[in-house]
Amino acid sequence: MPILEQKKMNNIKLITFDLDDTFWDIETVIIKAEMETRNWLEKKVGSIEWGSMRDLLDYRKVLITKTPSLEWDISLLRKEMYRAKLKNIIKDDLKREKIIEEAYKIFIDKRHEVSFYDGVFDAIKKLSKEYSLGILTNGNADIYKYEIGKYFKFSIHSSDVQGNKPDEGHFYKALESYEKDISFDQVIHIGDHQVNDIFGANRLGINALWFNNKNAEWYQEFDKPLEFSSWDTCIDAIERIKNGSK
Repeated sequence: MPILEQKKMNNIKLITFDLDDTFWDIETVIIKAEMETRNWLEKKVGSIEWGSMRDLLDYRKVLITKTPSLEWDISLLRKEMYRAKLKNIIKDDLKREKIIEEAYKIFIDKRHEVSFYDGVFDAIKKLSKEYSLGILTNGNADIYKYEIGKYFKFSIHSSDVQGNKPDEGHFYKALESYEKDISFDQVIHIGDHQVNDIFGANRLGINALWFNNKNAEWYQEFDKPLEFSSWDTCIDAIERIKNGSK
């Protein structure tokens, strides 16, 4: 699929952001949330055979193959995985479902115990004075659980559009959520993922800005967009896009 070149423009109205690995590091958070939820479950029902991480990923693929919507409904996917582990341990359906809901609540609460990257708050606060801001995420974090959430006009999850970035759903929904006349070339999308964020945005003519704080190598076949590695330089990078800089 062809990639549209980044255009010069001076009328940016909307900036959208990814969350996981863009506002905060997610790997350690998810591992901690998973381990604490497993510990809670085992205290509740006894020993559970969790298997290896490979087993977990393989079973995740099996579930998605059977029910494709689980690929974007990751909250339900997690509950299904707990359900599979508990079905032979707790025979009472109502009791099992109650424990699954409690386990999921523990997981999602722990999943929100993130540490924002330095500079995120200051950058978002400043940008909100000039632009409308929105969230586009494939994850299940809720930006409105944090004080910073007050600066965002909308937050779009995969469950809202029944699909994951880089599919077009998030980006079209963002234009709808702006609630005024706007075109893709008046939008900047900021994210860490070369495909989900940069490819997904760029192919629609959205100006993409790559957050690369891990010094990752660019491995796509289309031109690398402007990038920044520290949130202290985010606003400068946005100004460069506005001025048509490469």
